[in-house]
Formats: sequence, C-alpha cells, structure tokens
Amino acid sequence: MSTERRPRADAERNRTRVLEAARELFADRGDEVQLPEIARAAGVGVGTVYRHFPDRRALVEAAAEARFAEIGQYARSRCLDGRSGLARYLRHVGKVLSEDRGLSAAIESARSAPGSEPRGDARSGLEAVVAQVIARDQEAGVLREDCTVADVYLLVGCLSAVIRTGSGDWRRFVDLALDGLRPRG
Repeated sequence: MSTERRPRADAERNRTRVLEAARELFADRGDEVQLPEIARAAGVGVGTVYRHFPDRRALVEAAAEARFAEIGQYARSRCLDGRSGLARYLRHVGKVLSEDRGLSAAIESARSAPGSEPRGDARSGLEAVVAQVIARDQEAGVLREDCTVADVYLLVGCLSAVIRTGSGDWRRFVDLALDGLRPRG
C-alpha cells in the first residue's frame, strides 16, 4: 500500500498556474525570468512556487517536460496515419521551437549545455511515438526503410540549432531533410 498522498485539488491548480506562468514568461523573456516574477504572474506567493519546484532548474525542467508531452500528444493524435506523419511531426516541432525560443534558451541554460532534448519519461514517450510514426510511414512507402528514431533526434537537434542561431529558414531545412528521407528506387 502506498503512503504517498494525492495532491489537493487547490495545490494541483496552483502548480498548473505556476507552470503556465513560467512557460509564458520564459517564452517572452527567456532565461532572465526569476521565480518571484513567476509567482506574481501566477497569482501565488513565492513559497508556493518553492513548494512545487525546489529551485529554478526544477521549474524549467517541468516546463520542458510539459512541452515534450504536448509534442508527444500531437504526434499520437496527428502523425500516425502513415501519410507523411514524420513530415508533420518535424514541421510541428519546428513551429514549437520557433515560437518558444525563450523556453529553449532557459532549458539550455538550466542544463548548462547545448541541447534541449527530452530526458527520462518524456524521452521514452517521445521515442515510442516517433518509432510508431516512422514504422507507419515506412509501411506506407513514404519513408526510407533505414530511418531510425536516432536519425529523427539528430534532425530535431539540427532543426533546433538552425532556429536557435537564426542560421537559415527552418522550414527549408525540414524540406531538405525530408527529401533525404524519401525512399529511393
């Protein structure tokens, strides 16, 4: 029998409000946002923020996890039809990253190294759905047979770099990458 209690409804609402405020502020201002600002935007005290997130890094990680969960949900609901689901997935990821550069910067800063890829449960969940997307596209004959989840992570990392550095049109990058993933024959 578990001794862990379920959070009270008001505590869960406060956590959600803090997370939503943090994501909005990170999107607007990136890594410079501080916890007291997030507390004010969420309409809670700083102590409430610290009860849910022991430090800023934990809050940034939770915001990242939420973003990865949303991307995974998009892939499950919109990319498993076997008709260029990987193309939709990569374009969606590009759109999310380009519209949410501030959160990406906060994630990279919190992790003290380049790369805002998912970790833990978020990573395994995304890997599973991306593997399904790949398999469906391969079965439909719209994706080369040797494409792997690792290849998609490589492309997403490159896509992130294109967006982060402003080194080109991320949509063109996706188009070029997708061209390289088409079956040859």
